[in-house]
Amino acid sequence: MKEELKDLLDLLDLEQIEVNMFRGVSPAEGWQRVYGGQVIGQALVAASRTVEDVSRVAHSLHGYFLRPGDTTIPILYSVDRIRDGGSFNTRRVVAVQKGQAIFSMSVSFQVMEQGLHHQIDMPANIKPPEECATEAELREAYIDQIPDEFKSNFERPRPIEMRFVDPINDFNPEPTTPYQHVWIKAADTMPEDVRLNQCLLAYASDMTLLDTCCRPHGVGWSNENFQVASLDHSMWFHRPFKTDDWLLYAQDSPYSGGARGFNRGSFYTQEGKLIASATQEGLIRLHS
Repeated sequence: MKEELKDLLDLLDLEQIEVNMFRGVSPAEGWQRVYGGQVIGQALVAASRTVEDVSRVAHSLHGYFLRPGDTTIPILYSVDRIRDGGSFNTRRVVAVQKGQAIFSMSVSFQVMEQGLHHQIDMPANIKPPEECATEAELREAYIDQIPDEFKSNFERPRPIEMRFVDPINDFNPEPTTPYQHVWIKAADTMPEDVRLNQCLLAYASDMTLLDTCCRPHGVGWSNENFQVASLDHSMWFHRPFKTDDWLLYAQDSPYSGGARGFNRGSFYTQEGKLIASATQEGLIRLHS
């Protein structure tokens, strides 16, 4: 397995320090605050570790970002076993640093079973990943516009590959439509474990979603006058999947206003199967 993917899976492999209590760490990558997808993924790992029946997998999660996380100290995840029922298990997870909650999340698990089925179709006429530029090729096109303090982070190997169908220049964005389509996959072969693949997708789901509501306004996170932060995040897992296959992350932003932007995302396999959905509202405040 590639080292960068192994490092990410190690990041998600929490240390259990007491019953219903787990400890996670953050990578030393120079960011000022903990990446939101990391906390989502680690919280889902913590919740999953308290559901002993492995035939039960997460079908939904709903989380709130309460305070910025500090990358230099561990994060403690406390799990409350709300309910263990005949078909469903409910968990509440609180992530704590310095005695204060930085994130809270509710997760529901269900026995995998058959039922009535339908889905909306995958967006049509989307370029396949093989025809999209790699991240390295996109960076090369505007490498001179990337500030020196960010270059090392952009040049390091990625545990999750991304191919943007409709890319923009993050450091000098032009206003465009509130839609984006991104192909994603793990950088190497993943274990068959359904829960682990869910946790990795939860980690990845925060990587581009909030950017969608910024696209119509031609602003990016590198703008010193632009304050941006995730406020909440929800996911629904519809069926088992592998994250080492290309998945299309189809995203749109129906609305922004009141210094908040609302975003939706759907994950499809290359064969067009809808495997998960996500929503997120974020703070997007432009200072004068």
